[in-house]
Amino acid sequence: MAPNGVLQVVAAENFWGNIASQLGGSRVHVTSVITSPATDPHDYEPTAADARTIAGAPMVIANGIGYDPWAQKLIAANPVPGRIVLNVGDLVGIKPGGNPHRWYSPTSVQQVIDAIVQDYGKLEPKNGNYFAQQKTRFETKGLAQYKRLIATIRRKYHGVPVGASESIFAPLAQTLGLKLVTPPSFLKAISEGAEPTAADKTTVDRQIADGKIKVWVFNSQNSTPDVKRITDAARQRGIPVTTITETLVPVSATFQQWQSHQLQALAGALAQAKVR
Repeated sequence: MAPNGVLQVVAAENFWGNIASQLGGSRVHVTSVITSPATDPHDYEPTAADARTIAGAPMVIANGIGYDPWAQKLIAANPVPGRIVLNVGDLVGIKPGGNPHRWYSPTSVQQVIDAIVQDYGKLEPKNGNYFAQQKTRFETKGLAQYKRLIATIRRKYHGVPVGASESIFAPLAQTLGLKLVTPPSFLKAISEGAEPTAADKTTVDRQIADGKIKVWVFNSQNSTPDVKRITDAARQRGIPVTTITETLVPVSATFQQWQSHQLQALAGALAQAKVR
């Protein structure tokens, strides 16, 4: 607790931090460690300032699932009595080795919202009603367009085959009812900075060449030579291409602005594919 009575919270990544900030309103101050789109959360090397920030926080939010192992090390190295640690992987029941990109799962996002507000209430019981009001406002107004876009895409494009550069898109594709046909082992390899197998590359190349996918989705923050080659091939084949990013773009965007913008672009690409 800071001298001004505002609850201090640290989030390992800004996509969770932004949600936490909106839910906390004027009663909470959230510091996100990773904010730059150029930073890879997997490989982040925390600073002494990061350690000090976490050492002073009664609540820390980390993604877990092997995505930000540095965060757990900082938490363990800087214990705080009574601190609440919200580990998203533990919350949603996904172990290391599973898909860590839970902020692309609307179901996981809702679970995190519920848990954050519950934890705020434990740390600041006198502000429980305020946090409940913030939650309702965020769910009904803040996330309204995000939820509407998800429902529209699911209704209009359920079952449409799509390809993606990595596993970050998989949870969202599932929610949208899109048929993600890229080999899961290819998605995982690119996500983890590993080399995809020759067989997987051949499969993805053939899916592009034969027009087996209607849209190609790639993470523009992780464009490897393979991803660039495949993306170029998709464009040449006339397959609409749309991008997603790992962290908030622009950094000043809210979670819902960022996600809604990407969903609108995806819907546009699907509409373009529909008329071919």
